Parts: sequence; C-alpha cells; structure tokens
Amino acid sequence: MNRRLPLAVAASAIALAAVTPAQASDHDWATASDVGVLALTALAIGLPAVHGDGAGALQAAGSEGAAGLTATGLKELFPERRPDGSNNRSFPSGHTAVGFAAAASIYEREGPGIGIPAFAAASFVGLARVEADKHHWYDCAVGAGIGTAAGLLITNKHHPRSAMVVPWGDAHGGGVSMAMAF
Repeated sequence: MNRRLPLAVAASAIALAAVTPAQASDHDWATASDVGVLALTALAIGLPAVHGDGAGALQAAGSEGAAGLTATGLKELFPERRPDGSNNRSFPSGHTAVGFAAAASIYEREGPGIGIPAFAAASFVGLARVEADKHHWYDCAVGAGIGTAAGLLITNKHHPRSAMVVPWGDAHGGGVSMAMAF
C-alpha cells in the first residue's frame, strides 16, 4: 500500500479547510464541496480498483449510489427551503451523504490510515455545503448519518487473504492445510 496516500488525502483536506468563511464566497464553498465529493467518490472506487479489488470498487459505488438515492428520496418526501432560497430541496444534503458513504467505504476497505482522513474530507464537504448557504447544519448531519450507514452496511471489511493453503510436513509425513475466512 502506498504510505504517501493518507498524507495526500490529509493535505488536501487541510488545504481545502485553510480558506476561511471571510475569504470565500458562497460560490467558492459550493465549488469546494463539489470538488470534495468528487475526490472522495474517485478515491473510494479508484483505490480498490487499482489494488485489483473489484468487489471493493463495486461496494463503494453501491454505497454511494444508495446514499444518493436515499437522500434524493427524502428530499421529495420532506421538501424544505434551502437557506439561499433557491429551491425546496435542502433536506438532507446529498453531497454530504455521498461523501460520507465514500469515506465509510474507504475506511472499511482500506483501513483507518486512509479512512480517517477521508471522514475529515467528508466533514469538510458538509461544512462547505452549510457555508455555501445550500444547507442547514441538520441537513448535513442527517446526510452524514445516511452516508455512513450506507457505507458501513454495504461495504464489507477487506480480508486480503480469504483463503489460504499452507503446506506442512514432519518426520512422519506431510500434506496441506486449507483455511477460509467467511
């Protein structure tokens, strides 16, 4: 595993968070949230794919899709005015839901070294949606819950060795043993 990757994710989150609300416009925050959720999505699907873990890539895509669809369905059921008044699709935050689904998938498949910075980046996405005046804080809190639940429920922990064959031998003979993780 590339040990520089967690540092790159953390550095990206810190660089995005370095902009203060006084310096950034609503448009800047909205753009930052778009970039953040796209980066998390690419990382959640791309990392397992690069490692030859097709199941992990599919699970990440599935958890992100489930979180996005759930958020979209709830927007239809509970129309709420956005803080900027642009429409009635504030509750819950879809960006935050998808970002947290990606972070949870990364955490499950890649471990805490990359997963914790991914959760920090997902938190930044939620903050950026509030700062962009697109969501209330509770829209993002519910989105974070939806995404985390989807990621943890759909993504299975990665077991690098799900089956192992081990040869053995002693003075009286030899053979092979097989162990499987289910």
